Amino acid sequence: MGAGREVSISLDGVRDKNLMQLKKLNLALFPVRYNDKYYADALASGEFTKLAYYSDICVGAIACRLEKKEGGGQVRVYIMTLGVLAPYRGLGIGTKLLNHALDLCSKQNISEVYLHVQTNNEDAINFYKKFGFEITETIHNYYTNITPPDCYVLTRYTAASTTKK
Repeated sequence: MGAGREVSISLDGVRDKNLMQLKKLNLALFPVRYNDKYYADALASGEFTKLAYYSDICVGAIACRLEKKEGGGQVRVYIMTLGVLAPYRGLGIGTKLLNHALDLCSKQNISEVYLHVQTNNEDAINFYKKFGFEITETIHNYYTNITPPDCYVLTRYTAASTTKK
């Protein structure tokens, strides 16, 4: 890092008025098309869904869904999507997005975060492993129109209510 101009990476919430930004990013980033329920869940998750801006240009996003675990009032977070446009990867944007969601989990005593990753997406698998995610399951034929159709479930468990002061 030289003494160059400091470039700011900022996060902004997703609302009705900027939801189209998330839709455009998803079209550019993912081989899957997302339905209205995805966007409703993203909006309903509140602070868990964010757009990332690099020098005021929208270049990435994380979209989560909050789920009640079976048999109890426990909540877990499902990361529906996390992506950064290719020219902006490696700049810490994905890390900032994921850390934001993980910090929220910590503050809200949410001890489980999980996601699906296509089995051949080694960059994503390695990225998540750096944050303590582990492959906990393989689901065959999870995806319908992409190859390979299989995915891994990556899960991160954290000890609830261990707040650091």
